[in-house]
Amino acid sequence: MSRPPVQTDAPAMTETRTAVIGTLIVTLGPLSLALYTPALPMLVEAFQTTPAALKLTLSVYFFGFAFSQLACGPLSDAYGRRPVALAFFVTYVLGSVVAALSGSIEWLLVGRALQGIGAAAGIAISRAIVRDQFTGQRSARILNLIGLMLAIVPAVAPTLGGVILGTVGWHAIFVVMTLYGLAVLTVFALGTAETNRTRDRSAARPGPVIRNYRTLLTDRRFMRAGLVLGTTLGGLYTMAALLPFVMIERVGLSPTVFGFAMLLQTGSYTLGATLAGRLLRRVDAMRLIPYGLACVAVGGLGFALAPLAGEPTVASVMGPTAIWAFGIALVMPGATSDALAGFPRMAGAASALIGFMQIGGGLAGTAVAALFADPYTATTAIMPGLAALSLLSYALLRVPASRRGHPAKPARPEDLEVAVDPVALVGAGGEEIEEALHQRRASGRKGG
Repeated sequence: MSRPPVQTDAPAMTETRTAVIGTLIVTLGPLSLALYTPALPMLVEAFQTTPAALKLTLSVYFFGFAFSQLACGPLSDAYGRRPVALAFFVTYVLGSVVAALSGSIEWLLVGRALQGIGAAAGIAISRAIVRDQFTGQRSARILNLIGLMLAIVPAVAPTLGGVILGTVGWHAIFVVMTLYGLAVLTVFALGTAETNRTRDRSAARPGPVIRNYRTLLTDRRFMRAGLVLGTTLGGLYTMAALLPFVMIERVGLSPTVFGFAMLLQTGSYTLGATLAGRLLRRVDAMRLIPYGLACVAVGGLGFALAPLAGEPTVASVMGPTAIWAFGIALVMPGATSDALAGFPRMAGAASALIGFMQIGGGLAGTAVAALFADPYTATTAIMPGLAALSLLSYALLRVPASRRGHPAKPARPEDLEVAVDPVALVGAGGEEIEEALHQRRASGRKGG
């Protein structure tokens, strides 16, 4: 007897496995961005160069990361998620080796550019493998966890980087990146099933690629979500580039203490993600976005008013940062899920463009920051501006309810049995739990 048709559409991997692999690969980019930030002031002396040249290592990383996603998405739509991701991860490992062995700022720039290009697959592929298999609240639940790692790593990585810098030296930071890249490459190669069942070779041709991106860029709903994510999460990446100079040079923290100070951002985001996970059990993820943007606005206002209190302190800098991070935790699940929901046949391109807009927000933020002589002045000017842009994007690109593909509604109980936090996710897969719930409801109807 042939298999029932439903088996053809069954997920290639369980919800748990998808979440674990997705979170592993998505951390590659943020880890590489933030792990070495405590070393930035020290590298100025090590390479006998200027702070502007060191900031360029962030810019080339952002550039390679952001624009590579525009190629990564269509390529994965055309040839599959696995082969494309593996090729990009190999490039990342090569770049990490070059950076670790670099003896000049020029070779460091080459290594950072290769790292950015290679790490681009992390965000795009992680979201695509989710969208290939899951929709609705199941998708939002996994994306919330991926979003947690995407925003939490830039805060945790400086702590680790500060400890490594203080005990071993800056070369070891890139050795750690190399080892992590090899681990990602190995786990993805051995543990990931191909999820793209609608591969279309024409998706990699220039004509279809341009049409796909034109479709996305002219879709009001997609652009609203993308700009909100680009301005809010892009702000987090901008702070990752600016805060080392503010906290180490202006506030006077050591690299190690600076790394621990960044845990204030981590804790705030974790709290927000935990709250979002609980709320996703009862309400649609889209309803959390206004509350998250309100927090981002408060954080932006805090940055704008901070100079009135005088010289920067840990409280005046990390307070607004923590509030901003809390807001992102509420924004990420709904905005990401909403952006990808209407494009199942171009999930790779949609994921890539969303990633481009997020990292592009950081690229734009750091580019504007280069125009300021003082990093603290740049922080207190750029962050309020990004907060204002996020609010304007959300307000001006609102899609009427009558035009939305699927209106907001509370989550079904059977879609919310797997908790959003990592501990519960490793406990059981979504399919097994839903089957148990189905049997439980069937027994209840029979008994009634």
